Parts: sequence; structure tokens; C-alpha cells
Amino acid sequence: MDASESSRLSDGIDAPLWMFWKRRRYIVVLMAFLGFLNMYTTRANLSVAIVAMTENTTVVQPDGSVIQIQEFDWSSTVQGYVLSSFFYGYLVAHLPAGILANKFGATNMIGTGIGVTSVLALLTPLAARAGVGYLIATRILQGMSQGVINPCMHTVWSRWAPPSERSRMVLLAFAGVFVGTILAMLLSGVIASAWRWEGVFYIFGACSFVWFVAWFLFIRKSPEEDRFITPMEKQFILQSLGCVEGHQKIKHPWKGILTSKAVYAIIIANFCQNWGFYNMLTQLPSFLKDAFKFSVQTSGFVAAIPYFAMALTLSLAGYLADWFQIKGILTTTQVRRNFTCGSFLTQAIFMVTGVLLLETVPTVACITIAIAMGAFAWSGYAVNQLDLSPKSAGLLAGMSNSLGTVGGIVSPIVTGYLTKNHTGEEWTSVFYILSAIYLFGVVVYWFCASGELQPWSIEMQERRAMEKQGYENKASVQD
Repeated sequence: MDASESSRLSDGIDAPLWMFWKRRRYIVVLMAFLGFLNMYTTRANLSVAIVAMTENTTVVQPDGSVIQIQEFDWSSTVQGYVLSSFFYGYLVAHLPAGILANKFGATNMIGTGIGVTSVLALLTPLAARAGVGYLIATRILQGMSQGVINPCMHTVWSRWAPPSERSRMVLLAFAGVFVGTILAMLLSGVIASAWRWEGVFYIFGACSFVWFVAWFLFIRKSPEEDRFITPMEKQFILQSLGCVEGHQKIKHPWKGILTSKAVYAIIIANFCQNWGFYNMLTQLPSFLKDAFKFSVQTSGFVAAIPYFAMALTLSLAGYLADWFQIKGILTTTQVRRNFTCGSFLTQAIFMVTGVLLLETVPTVACITIAIAMGAFAWSGYAVNQLDLSPKSAGLLAGMSNSLGTVGGIVSPIVTGYLTKNHTGEEWTSVFYILSAIYLFGVVVYWFCASGELQPWSIEMQERRAMEKQGYENKASVQD
């Protein structure tokens, strides 16, 4: 059932959508939002904390002399490896998560993933003092624990999100990514100044653990298992999704997936967006310090501005994506293609413009616009897995995020090598490379993307239906 057809169904709840507490599916969205928020506070906090960990500190000696020391004397290259290490674990976990979500339960894996990452966040100061190798190992494990969440969340959406609300629900939850990033950027500098850099990891780790408990208390994997949902809302969701049974065993059409150019379009788009997004996420505070000599706290505050803009843009992008489809103005394919490619092109233009100007206000404004426009890409390729094959959406998300995460691994390392002298001019090459990658994504996604349910997914569904019907007929004959 497509978005226009499902929009004609009713959930029987006499309340506008903004009254989210009236609908169980939007309680799921709220908890997913808070989950992504906690994920990114524990992921992005190191980007600011590492500036405090490696900055020169004035120390007065017993003899009255004054010296400058660093608690962690790490070069920009070492910092690049530390900041990218998270993504090694993140890369490894995605594909298995997409498969295991159907075996162990997507909600169980999501809760456990954030529970583990909260504990590792609390252990980060201990690891850092033990040595850079221990810190890198901790971040790799943290990446593995968070790597299961995106693929598993797509499995949750395949059971909770009606097509007419799909973009909206997914992107409202994804807004937690940017709110979490904002909080990490804004508060990490403040916390580091007030309670030293260790407090950054203790506070965000404790908050994530609270969410872990709440998730297991309130969220179930499908409407059928939720005892608080109304019968009308449950029927509405199941009918919108074609009465998909949330507990049935899924057989993924591997041949169709691995030979689909639409799948590879998502993977390439994911790589391109991750290169830019994670490069800015991990390196923007360092760029602001190198180019404009900002302090740790100021870098954190200014680095939060683009993600605040993106959080606002995300809800608009999700609403427009659904609206264009419901009104029949654009097909699903056109929405995914136009939103993704338009976003990439805009980001490329403004990133280059910002680094060419290299003045505080114009550059920050350009970077803000570029990052904010990334929201439209998320309403394109990031939702696209659910269009191609709802049943295999978790697996597709695992594949695309796993391979796309290579961008998150490589970009901080490349940036570390290109900015060894910590000058604003060195960052020009970083932004040129970033923009070229966005333009590559435009070309590939424009010509290869699709928003239609794929033939290999339809064949799989029809085969299961026939097998089920045959089993029922055989059982009735035996009776």
C-alpha cells in the first residue's frame, strides 16, 4: 500500500498528530528520538572533549615559574585516529545487526546497544589515562554497540510506520541525532570548563543508561505486542502495511539485493553523506579553533549552530517528503531523488564558498546552511530502504550504513594528515575533497535511485503467501 492509499485510512483517534501521546506509534517515535539523542551525545562529546584534553594548560611551578603543558600530547594525526576509531566498530556491526534484528528482536538489540555504549562512555576517562590504545579500543567497542541501532530501527519502522507517515516518523526520530549533537557541542565545553573533561563522559553516559531502562519498560517490537495500543490504531497500522505479521521469519532475496542498482545508489549516497557529516561532526570544533582561534567552549557553542539548524530543517524535510507524495505532486522516486541530489548539490556549493571566504561569520553561515540542507538528503536516501523492500529494510540499512561508514572512518584520518600545522589555509583541501564527494553522490543517486517496491521483494512476498496458503489448505484437508 502506498502513501496516498494509506492516508485514506483512519486510526480512530480524535486528536491531531502533534498530540503524540495519544498514539502509541508516536510514543515509539519519541523514544527513538531520545535514543538517537543519547547515541550522539556519547558519540560527539569526544570531538569537543579532545580539544580540552590536548590544549595547553598554564601550570605554576613550586619555584614560581610558569610553564605550558598538555595532559595528552597527541598530534593531529593521532587525534584523527582517535576520532575515527569509533567508526571501525560502527562499520563491523551494521550488517550483522540487520540480520540478527529479526532473530533476537530489533527493540532488544537497540536497547542493549545504547546500554552498552553508556557503560563504555563512563569508562572512557579510565581508558584515556591508560593510554591512547585503550581509548581507541573503547571507542571501537562503543562504535560496535551503536552500529546495531540504525539497522534495527529500520526494522522497527517496518512494523510501526504507515507509508503515509513514514518520512515524517523516521525523520522526527532522526532529529534526535542533531539535538544530541547540539547538546554535546553546547554542553561538553561547559562541562569540561566546570568539572574537567572527564565530566563530559560521566554525565552523558549516565543519561544514556536512564534511557536504556526506559526503553525496555515502554517499547515493544510491533503493534501486536503492545498492550497499550488501541484496537483501531493497531488495525490502522497493520492495514497500512498490508497486514504484515511482525513475528514471521524473513528470507532475504540476496540475489535481487546484490544485483540492484537502487540498493547501490543508497550505499553510495550513504557514503557521501557520511563523509561530510562525520567529518564536520568530529572536526568542526578543531576547524574553528585552527581557523579562527576559538577557545574550547566557544568552539563547542559555534559548532552546535549548524546542527540546531539541521534539527529544525529535518521536521520540514520529512513533512514535505510525505506531503508531495500524498498530494500526488511527486512520485516516491522523484521525492527521494530530488531531495537527496538537491541536498548534496547545495552542500557542495556552500562548503566551497565557506572555505573560500574563510571569515568567521560568512564561513560559519555557509557551513550552517550546508549542514542544515543535509536534512533533505536524510528524507531521501535514508528512508529509501523502506520503499525498496519493507521486509528487508533492516538488512538494507545495515548494508548501506556499514559500507557508508567507511566515509566516517577515512575522512577524519585524511583531515588529520591535511591539517598537521593547524592553519586555516590547510582546511581548504579538506572542504574541496568533501564537495567533490558530494557531487559524485549527485551523479550516482540521480541515475540509479528508485522509490518503488522492487520486483525481487514482491516475488519474495508472493512466494511466502503461496507457501502459507498451501500449508493452510493441507491442514484443512488433514482435518
